[in-house]
Amino acid sequence: MTAIISVAELASDLAASAAPVLLDVRYRPGDPPGLPEYQKGHLPGAVYIDLESELAAPPAVAGQDVPRESGGGRHPLPPLDVFGAAMRRAGVTADRPVVVYDAGGLGGGWAAARCWWLLRWAGHPDVRVLDGGLEAWGSYRDPEGGEPLPVSTETPDPAPGDFVPAPGGMPTLDADEAAALARRGVLLDARAAERYRGEVEPIDPVAGHVPGAVSAPTTENLTDAGTFRSPKALAERFEALGAGPDTEVGVYCGSGVSAAQEVLALHLAGIDAALYVGSWSEWTSDGRRPVATGPERG
Repeated sequence: MTAIISVAELASDLAASAAPVLLDVRYRPGDPPGLPEYQKGHLPGAVYIDLESELAAPPAVAGQDVPRESGGGRHPLPPLDVFGAAMRRAGVTADRPVVVYDAGGLGGGWAAARCWWLLRWAGHPDVRVLDGGLEAWGSYRDPEGGEPLPVSTETPDPAPGDFVPAPGGMPTLDADEAAALARRGVLLDARAAERYRGEVEPIDPVAGHVPGAVSAPTTENLTDAGTFRSPKALAERFEALGAGPDTEVGVYCGSGVSAAQEVLALHLAGIDAALYVGSWSEWTSDGRRPVATGPERG
């Protein structure tokens, strides 16, 4: 089973009796929560999930004792009780497929991939991301009559689900493990290339990258239409960066959100990858950790 689903496939599934659970995870860094946009129109039956409060814990603060697997930084993993409650509120069950989407478009897929990754990490066996997100849904036209697909402003009230998170389904890294992996395998930096090089840093206190990491911006995982490139094209991209099916691969970004999209793209290419959850925001919280700058791996 692939980890993404096309608009045409999802529309067909929604017309069938065994429709998946739909989760709307619209989110843009620095923007207000996506709930008002959800209320203006969403896929029929979709339940809104808030990334900041339900797919992440509050940002870690200096001196705080953070569980290793949760990660520090700006978007630690959410407490299991919070995440589990959000999923059950949305009707997620262990034996029903889940489809997650966000706004989509160029540079999109981050929030949906974060939810995909969390559900897989927490043990759900059947989760897919809507390829291209809401933008692709809105631009699709039925091949028979040319009609647009429906959107809804109604807030659904699904029967409560029974999903109970069981962590461990996806590999994670802490700071020390990420540093070690950069030396023996391939650690991909999913941020924009200028942030990797240390030319700009709009969010975190220090510019640059983890020594030994390789620049691999998430935008290059997508086509101009905002959908994922083909598995073959993704495999060729990652092979050029030194990552393949037999390589030990890790990924980080600024706070652990966009890196999930890179993990998803690697998965589509047939490559398993571990997520450094704390990412650059955690790495730079400790002034003793080394920082590299410039375009070269080193």
